[in-house]
Amino acid sequence: MSDVRVRFAPSPTGYLHIGSLRTALYNYIYAKQKKGKFIIRIEDTDRSRLVETAIENLIQSLAWAGIEHDEGVFIDPNSDNTIQKGEHGPYIQSERLDIYNRYIKHLLEGNQAYYCFCSKERIEKVREQLKEKGETPRYDGHCKNLDKEEVKQRLDCNEQHVIRLKLPEEKDISFYDTVRGNVTINTRDMDDQVLMKADGFPTYHFAVVVDDHLMEITHVVRGEEWLTSTPKHVYLFEAFGWKAPQYIHLPTVLNNDKKKLSKRQGDVAVGDFMKKGYLPEAMVNYLALVGWSPEDNRELFTMEELVKHFSFERVSKTGGVFDVDKLNWINGQYIKASSSERITDLAIPYLKKAGYITDDDVQNRYQWIVTMIQSVQEKVSLISEIPEKVSFFFTEQLELESDKARKILEGEQVPDLCNAFIKELNEIEEVDEEFASTIFKKIQKETGVKGKKLFMPIRVMVTGQQHGPDMGGVLKVLGKENVLKRVKYVKENIVQ
Repeated sequence: MSDVRVRFAPSPTGYLHIGSLRTALYNYIYAKQKKGKFIIRIEDTDRSRLVETAIENLIQSLAWAGIEHDEGVFIDPNSDNTIQKGEHGPYIQSERLDIYNRYIKHLLEGNQAYYCFCSKERIEKVREQLKEKGETPRYDGHCKNLDKEEVKQRLDCNEQHVIRLKLPEEKDISFYDTVRGNVTINTRDMDDQVLMKADGFPTYHFAVVVDDHLMEITHVVRGEEWLTSTPKHVYLFEAFGWKAPQYIHLPTVLNNDKKKLSKRQGDVAVGDFMKKGYLPEAMVNYLALVGWSPEDNRELFTMEELVKHFSFERVSKTGGVFDVDKLNWINGQYIKASSSERITDLAIPYLKKAGYITDDDVQNRYQWIVTMIQSVQEKVSLISEIPEKVSFFFTEQLELESDKARKILEGEQVPDLCNAFIKELNEIEEVDEEFASTIFKKIQKETGVKGKKLFMPIRVMVTGQQHGPDMGGVLKVLGKENVLKRVKYVKENIVQ
C-alpha cells in the first residue's frame, strides 16, 4: 500500500483556469502511478473573492476531464449539494478555523509568531521607502518585540491586529524541488508573513502548512508562482517540528507571446473549452504535454498511458506554450476516432441551437443525423464547428461558396454530367449505399469524363463547395429529391 498523498487545493473565486486543470491532472496522474490518494481541498480563506457555485463548477470541471479524487469535497448526485468524504476533514478551510486558532496559539507561545498592530498605511509607507532605497519591500518588524504587557492592553482594547511569523535574522532556508533542484533563500529577502488576518481567517501560507501536515500530504504539486513562498512554508514546518512534504513546482502555462495565459488573450476557463466542444480526453492529452515531454516524442496518450509514461523528471523548468492549433489537431484526432453515435450525441445541442434539427428529428430521424455527422466527422476539429460544416444540407437552394466554384460549373463537360446524373437519379427510388458508391462510375461510363473534371463539378453541384465531406454520405443525407433539385438548378441556371 502506497503512502503517497497529493492534493489539489483551488480557491472558489470563479472558473477553473486551464493551468489549474493541468495542476490537478499532474497530481491525479502521480497518485495513480504510486497507487496513492488524491485529495480535493477547498481554500476559501480569502472571503472577499468568493464566488457562489464556484466549488460545484470546479468539481464538475474535474469530473468532465475524468480526474477523480479519493477524498475531500464531492457533489452529492442525489441533491447536487457539496458533501465531504474522508478521515482528514473538514476539507473546506473556512470550516477549520478552530484548528488554525489552536496552532497559531502554539506559535505565539513558542515566540515564533507575534501580534502586529500596524496600520495598512504605515506598512505601505515602509515598503515604499525600502523600494526607493532599492531594497526588498518588506515589513520592518516594528511590532516584533513589543512588551507582553503592551500587547495584552492593546488586545484588551480590541485594537485591530494581525499575527505574523517571526523569522530569524540572516538564516538560509533550503529545500529540494523535483523540477527546480536545490533552492535556497535567505530570510533577509523574506517578509515576516501575516499568518492570521484581522478578520480572524488564516492566510494561505499558514493554512496550507497546517492542512498539508494534518492531511498527511507527502507531495505538493503546484504552480511555480508559489516557489518564492515555499521557504516560508518550509520554515513553518520546521517551527512546528514537522517534516515538510516533497515540493514539485510546475512551469507556468503561457500564451503565444510567452506571457502567462490570461483571459485577455482568449479562453482560459475550462468551461469555455467545454462549451466549444472539446473532448475531455483530448484536453487531458494536450494539457499533459504543456510542460512535459515524453521520451519518444509521441503526441497521443490515453489517461492510462499517461499514468504509465509520465514523470516529473521530464517536466520543463520553463513555461509551456498553450498552442490552440495543436490542441485543435489533437481534438480532431479524437473526434475522428470516436463513434459517430457519440459525436452525434455531442453535436445535437449545437444543431438544435442552430435551428437545423428539433427534438422530433432526434426522436424519429436519429439515424439520418448520424449519417450526416459521419459525412463530416473526419473534417471536424471541434464539435461546435459541426453546424457550419453541415449547413449546406439545410439550404433550400444551392449556394456556391466562391467564384472559383461557379467557374468549375461552367466547364464544357458539365451539361453532359448534369444530364447523366439526372438520368441516374430518375431511375432510383431513393439514394442508398449502392447508388452512393457507384454513381461516379456510372456517370463516367456514360459521359467518358473522369478524374477531377468528373469529381469536382459533381461535388460543387451537390454541395456548393470545392472541398468537403465524403460524397457518398452527402448523397444519402440529402436524399433523391434534394440532390435532383440541386442538379436541375445547376443545369437551368449556371451551365453555359
